[in-house]
Amino acid sequence: MADNYDQYSKAELLRLLRERDRKPKFGLVWERDEIEHDKSLNDDFVALDFDPALSCGDAPFENLIIEGDNFDALRYLRMTHAGRVNCIYIDPPYNTGNRDFIYNDRFVDKDDAYRHSKWLEFMYRRLTLAKDLLAIDALICVSIDDNEIGNLLLLMDMVFGASNRLACAPWLAEPSGGKEKTGLRGGHEYILIYHNGDSSSISREERSTGKLDKKDSLGAYRKGRELRKWGGTSLRIDRPKQWFPLTVPTGEIVYPHRNDGKEGHWRWGKDQKMRGIIANPELAHWERCPYDDGLIINGETDRWVPFEKIRDSKKTTGWGTWLDSVGFNSDATRELKDIFGEKPFDTPKPTSLIEWLISLHADEDALVVDFFAGSGTTAHAVMKLNAEDCGKRRFILVSSTEATGEAPDKNLCRDVCAERVRRVAQGYTNKKGEAVEGLGGAFAYLRTKRIPVSRVFNDMQHEQVWRALQLIHGMPLTGYDQSVLVQLSGNADDRLVYVPKLSEAVLEEVARVAGLGGRLVVYSWQPGQIRQRVEASNVAFERIPEFLVSRFGGGK
Repeated sequence: MADNYDQYSKAELLRLLRERDRKPKFGLVWERDEIEHDKSLNDDFVALDFDPALSCGDAPFENLIIEGDNFDALRYLRMTHAGRVNCIYIDPPYNTGNRDFIYNDRFVDKDDAYRHSKWLEFMYRRLTLAKDLLAIDALICVSIDDNEIGNLLLLMDMVFGASNRLACAPWLAEPSGGKEKTGLRGGHEYILIYHNGDSSSISREERSTGKLDKKDSLGAYRKGRELRKWGGTSLRIDRPKQWFPLTVPTGEIVYPHRNDGKEGHWRWGKDQKMRGIIANPELAHWERCPYDDGLIINGETDRWVPFEKIRDSKKTTGWGTWLDSVGFNSDATRELKDIFGEKPFDTPKPTSLIEWLISLHADEDALVVDFFAGSGTTAHAVMKLNAEDCGKRRFILVSSTEATGEAPDKNLCRDVCAERVRRVAQGYTNKKGEAVEGLGGAFAYLRTKRIPVSRVFNDMQHEQVWRALQLIHGMPLTGYDQSVLVQLSGNADDRLVYVPKLSEAVLEEVARVAGLGGRLVVYSWQPGQIRQRVEASNVAFERIPEFLVSRFGGGK
């Protein structure tokens, strides 16, 4: 923009002032108007094409690997999976300036004046789409390092809400401290963890409370806290209602005297946890404890003191967020070399780290999404967790080819991401020549395809329609069967039918399915004609492609 304001008219100057007044003066701001337009952003409709040769296992497919720009894939998933994803993990480019971040098919280097603005615009567009995928109790976890941690934290606060931030967790990536870059060695990265408004699904860590080394008539226990209040506000005058007598099992009466001989008070009142001990002194553990400095109170140098009896050997607590024992970068490198015999991806994450992050969500049937899938670690982690706890977690991975002008034939999604997941599922031979048993599982390999909205009616294929409808209804993917009259999926309570072409036989088949009972949704390019023949309270009708285009544009 020219800055010779003398040449501007009064109207133009007023317009500029109004635009400046509208811009935020505090918080995260980046030069959205000055940077070149992100060419990946578009208004085209997106469909998915199925590649059976690159898929793993047999249909129906619960897991998906999508090759394509993640902006396109996220818009598609917003159409099919809005509000249904339980956990998102992403490891985006760190924007180090060392050929790790591609914007408009070119690497962004350290000398780019708009380096950080380009990265923020790139991330903002994708995070806002990702938010629409999350269930209300979902988690999103994002890896980052010092280059963009400040910007990303503010951006995540903007998109997901600062009140929903659970942690900015430091992860010890290099136990040795890593390479010296500025006179100091860091060796750590960060993981930003947010929930989507409801944190009730977060799992809790189970810890041992210690050995149960004592026994009474009720069973084993260990000695817990003293029942008299310690520290500040522990005098009788601080809680006068909590000064009352207890009866020792020997029949003696005791009051909560402090170690210095002053009158104190119990931790709880008569109507709280002390009620049971008042009624039955055996519910407390009793010991003779001396006063300080040889004090003599009521003619004695010690007195009976009650303690809690802990009968549970384990307790649950919130997870710690200093991540120093969930795997290191070196573990990730070893994993890739073990699977491929080499390291085909520069910045993998250890499977154990992603396992821990996914397990923060307590649902063992969770749907996990990673739209910067890289070497496929997230799918590997999902399969390992399922093998360990018999869970039924599912994954959707999105990866681009990462092809550039310098490497036009590169295909990271096909050759690294999907290939790793395939080997982990089916088994492989490691670099030592040992057979590693597969973890099981299958996935459909899909590619994004842009279709101009004006061409959807003419260019969208029946297979693409059927694929989208199954995903919208939360059903596993099955192939398009050209040998049948209608495409049918579902169960006795909930079915969907796609009618690619109308005929008398097709109308009879739809009527037959409607007569089976349960809810039925019929999708057709000509729903009006079917409605005239099939009238039932359990049947709903939707027009194709309008239904998909509307849902795609509205993100519902």
